[in-house]
Amino acid sequence: MAPSSKPKPSIPDQNSHDGPLSFEKVWLMFQETDKKFKETDKKFQETDKKLNQLERLFTSQWGKLVESLVEGDIITILNQRGIEVTDTIKRRKGRRDGIDYEFDIIAINGSEIVIVEVKTTLRPEDIRNFLKKLKQAKNWMPEYAEKRIYGAVAFISEDAGTAEMADKKGLFVIRATGDSASIVNEDSFAPKVW
Repeated sequence: MAPSSKPKPSIPDQNSHDGPLSFEKVWLMFQETDKKFKETDKKFQETDKKLNQLERLFTSQWGKLVESLVEGDIITILNQRGIEVTDTIKRRKGRRDGIDYEFDIIAINGSEIVIVEVKTTLRPEDIRNFLKKLKQAKNWMPEYAEKRIYGAVAFISEDAGTAEMADKKGLFVIRATGDSASIVNEDSFAPKVW
């Protein structure tokens, strides 16, 4: 048999200019590598923190834009549905019985109020959470205890079926599109009173 003409892989020379590889040298290399990993991890954490801050800022500003869009049309679209509201309040916040609460928009007349939850993307958990808040509305805002309270959700997009879920729960469903907002419930829709 003829000897193979393939070159043999080279093995690092342990007697190179760095000297032979010893346990101490390997341990120092591991420590240096660990230090670099920690530095890189810290940089990733800082970057994640900055990205989260930017996401919150973007979401907050986008939400405020949607709220302004809905508030600009809320009196008109509710009046078209027979609820003659005359005034609106944005971002009603408070604390009662140790619980912080916030309502995005409240539309008011003499005997009725409509509380509007605004979301850029409406999800089923948003509906469930909002219904819990509506049950507490008269406790949290006793000045409205004698008024009929209706609920509404306003959004730009939705998880599939969420608007239908809101409708079935007795909430007005308001879709924000372009430069306006409109109620998408059927004309025969009867809202639930809280």
